[in-house]
Amino acid sequence: MFARNDPGIGSVRRNMSSVPGDPAAVERAVTERTDAPTGGKTVSLDVRNLGPPKPLRETLERVETLGDEDVLVQYNDRTPQFLFPRLEDRGFAHAEVETDATDAAVTAIWPADGEETVSDERAGEGDAGANDATAT
Repeated sequence: MFARNDPGIGSVRRNMSSVPGDPAAVERAVTERTDAPTGGKTVSLDVRNLGPPKPLRETLERVETLGDEDVLVQYNDRTPQFLFPRLEDRGFAHAEVETDATDAAVTAIWPADGEETVSDERAGEGDAGANDATAT
């Protein structure tokens, strides 16, 4: 459903970038090594210098503006653990990619495109119970 530290996602080697820390090389590698769509634009968001809860808020605001094929690449100073469940509840997929090309924690985020989200699963469970109660 959602990729988190997928063992199939490898590190981006520094020699993949013409300049160490080259954001374009990191973003290319992120989209190539994840299930993220490739037909839209890639938007980067650097939240490394923001104090909590600004990185979470900025990211949630920005993902709401993504098109169906767009990918947001977030650069953070740490893995955004509190962000992941909120993305899933809002219908976004995400994948974290370790890289030597930057000192940031890099996360790709994109619309889940019809994948069942955690909130959809919870809603389905609640609906089933409500239907059973009304049928009797």
